[in-house]
Amino acid sequence: MIDSFAPLLDWIAQHPEYAGWVIFGMAFAESLAIIGILVPGVVILFGAGTLIGSGVLEFWPMCAWAVAGAILGDGISYAIGHHFDYLAERWRWFRLHPDHLERAHRFFVQWGDVSIVLGRFFGPIRALVPLVAGLMDMPPKRFYLANVLSALAWAPAYLLPGMLVGEAVDEGNWTRVGVAGAGVAVVLGLLFLLRKRFT
Repeated sequence: MIDSFAPLLDWIAQHPEYAGWVIFGMAFAESLAIIGILVPGVVILFGAGTLIGSGVLEFWPMCAWAVAGAILGDGISYAIGHHFDYLAERWRWFRLHPDHLERAHRFFVQWGDVSIVLGRFFGPIRALVPLVAGLMDMPPKRFYLANVLSALAWAPAYLLPGMLVGEAVDEGNWTRVGVAGAGVAVVLGLLFLLRKRFT
């Protein structure tokens, strides 16, 4: 999948001054209710990680952009559910895909506040749990605490694997590339198993 985003990553490499905005935009879009289901922001973050590992981008600024985008995206999703629940319930998408909302609802009921943290790492649910938290009238202070803490963990978790690969490729250490790739595969496998367990 990352190959389909190669032109964008090449553009970022040539224009690193705009990289933060791209990463912010992807993290933001990926965290928005419904839209986030369609946006593979994780792929862009992995690609950005490879550019960090190869020395094109700097880690802390890119991490900060990703965290900011994730916090804002989840925050808007929560606000829609919390203040505009009548709109959320009328969205045609929910009428066509009631199972998605129901899964996110069950996930939130089962895990409570922790669902905001866990949900950030699990596929389609990621983009709906904050909306459900708003619909379920989760207190804002509790939501934003979980939102910020989960974003602080999420951004480096998705940048670091790409960094390992990018650094290994830059050094020409193909053994290390293989080890990094295997590590990424293991992490993705664990996330898939956890997703099955939690959803």
